[in-house]
Amino acid sequence: MAANNLSRIAMRRLNFPKASRRFASSRLTERTPASSTIVPMTSRSFSTSFLSDHVEPEGMDHRMPVTKFTEDEEMVRDTARIWANQELKPLVRDMDNECKTRPEVIQGLFDHGFMGMEVPEDYGGSGMNFTSACLVVEELSRVDPSVSILVDIHNTLTNNAVRFWGSKQLKEKWLPRLASDCVSSFALSEAGSGTDAFAMKMNATQSEDGSYYTLNGEKLWISNSKEAGVFLVFANANPSLKHRGITAFMVDANTEGVYVGKPEKKLGLRASSTCPVVFDNAKVDAVDVLGQVGLGYKYCINILNEGRIGIASQQIGIAKGCLDIAIPYLNARTQFGTKLADFQGMEHQYAQIATEIHAAEVMTYNACRMKENGIPFVKEASMVKLYSSQVAEKAASKSIEWLGGIGFTQEILAEKFFRDCKVGSIYEGTSNIQLQTIAKRVKEEYREIA
Repeated sequence: MAANNLSRIAMRRLNFPKASRRFASSRLTERTPASSTIVPMTSRSFSTSFLSDHVEPEGMDHRMPVTKFTEDEEMVRDTARIWANQELKPLVRDMDNECKTRPEVIQGLFDHGFMGMEVPEDYGGSGMNFTSACLVVEELSRVDPSVSILVDIHNTLTNNAVRFWGSKQLKEKWLPRLASDCVSSFALSEAGSGTDAFAMKMNATQSEDGSYYTLNGEKLWISNSKEAGVFLVFANANPSLKHRGITAFMVDANTEGVYVGKPEKKLGLRASSTCPVVFDNAKVDAVDVLGQVGLGYKYCINILNEGRIGIASQQIGIAKGCLDIAIPYLNARTQFGTKLADFQGMEHQYAQIATEIHAAEVMTYNACRMKENGIPFVKEASMVKLYSSQVAEKAASKSIEWLGGIGFTQEILAEKFFRDCKVGSIYEGTSNIQLQTIAKRVKEEYREIA
């Protein structure tokens, strides 16, 4: 499909403001000057910086950098940024205190197409790509990571699982709703199966006539559970086969026997509901099995690999959100007759953080492009989740130091980012699990060389 058609589709589906359209168009119509004149910057001690109108040699490969986005991707990013700053930001502190995401925020996510990013237009979705979904997660996270995780889980886990493995009937039943009015929840973890996810005890017993399954068990730490209209649930339909009996089900939240417990009182991401979910003789039709019986463990592994890239986007958003607060403050506050931002000791600190954020960005959006192009990305997904969570923690901690006393108060959101980022090294695979995955892949690569 031609790019201009994609742009029209994007603007129609995602309700882009005119400012976003102008911005995206101007970015993509820039032209390299014919001359190659070097223009020196204003003189500055110990600096080799200069501005250059660079001309590429003939025959050079014109593939774009991974952090250069298409017109549609830029429009998605800009729309998310505008909405987050204008509509979401005024509510962040209240939602954090209330430990609840406001209904109007969730409605806004649906209205702007953020909840059906990769859902095909035929099913009422935005029909965008994985990179676009991650850009939305990043921009929302710069303002409120609690809202970004709702969007991330919904898009990268549930929506994509239904797209990849759902029957035609399941797609027709759920994709239009997932894109328009139904929040989803990914129900995997249990009391005895966190990192060891396949040690789950929840079982699914098939009826004698094979028409339905009865689910029994309890899931813990389930995000989006209070708002969810549907749960993607993993249960063992044949415990004798161990993990090869694990099966995925799409379970309507209104199903008799499904009970959502009290939200956990958490350190961070307080506006994101995290609850136990009990399944007590909950009967689920056989047609609501996602994919094939016994292949749930494979679906889970595959979809969590994608989800880790989404978490990396969230962590990058947190790190950028910290700089969004700290850098203007450093530029505005003066001590000893000098702006804080101009002290060399301070310059070196925020330059280091900015460099690490950029490195995380390059890694993350490279992983996105690998995924979109069908290139194996398991190692890279683990790397970006591991590294971005480390960068977010460092940025959040340093920004509070730079802000001084005010950073330690709730007057600004720096302390919230500090609390919110910690879970990045825990959920969707702990940092130690990411290191194990990376090590395994590195050893395999060197065995192939040998």
